Amino acid sequence: MRKYVLYLRVSSAEQGKSGLGLEAQERDIQLFLENYAETPYGVVERFVEVHSGKDNERPLLNAAIALAKREKAVLVVSKLDRLSRRVSFIASLMEDRALDFKVAQMPHADKFQLHIYACLAEQERDFISQRTKSALRAAKERGTKLGAPKQHLDALAKARQAKARREAQQFSGVILPLRKQGATLRNICEVLNASGMKTSRGGSFHPSLVSRMLTTLEVS
Repeated sequence: MRKYVLYLRVSSAEQGKSGLGLEAQERDIQLFLENYAETPYGVVERFVEVHSGKDNERPLLNAAIALAKREKAVLVVSKLDRLSRRVSFIASLMEDRALDFKVAQMPHADKFQLHIYACLAEQERDFISQRTKSALRAAKERGTKLGAPKQHLDALAKARQAKARREAQQFSGVILPLRKQGATLRNICEVLNASGMKTSRGGSFHPSLVSRMLTTLEVS
């Protein structure tokens, strides 16, 4: 049986709590497993880390890599930048013969192609950074006031929280009873999806989303 270790990463604590970005990564990895994984397969463990991709010192990534090597499993990420935004770090992983990893969005890419992609992505980020700095500098010279008002940001945060509460309450009649009966997050997802229910975005339910709903219901 082919073994897989899954690694997901978001850059901020706010993204980790809201689930922004995690749902897309969950979806991409699941599509990879369903369509491109060697069969039969098994998932050894799933790691979710909240950390910047610019920093290579990430405890959970290191743990995922070590586990993949120990179990002779394939490390799977949704996108290459979930591993790192630094070409040097990606290159070091490619040189590690004890590690095999796959990128869900590029299931057929070999290590050479991934290296080229990492180089191009880093070059593009550098260009965008320089362009943004130049635009901000020009705007400042024109006397433009930069930055969104704090009141506006607070209002957006409250609106997101209210939306999350409404969605959690909408499905509370299913989620809470199942949880009290000892159902796992994945079991609850299976029930919701099998019933034809959809998230507010029209997608399927994932364990991370159900976990956030339960947290929201407990707080409210």
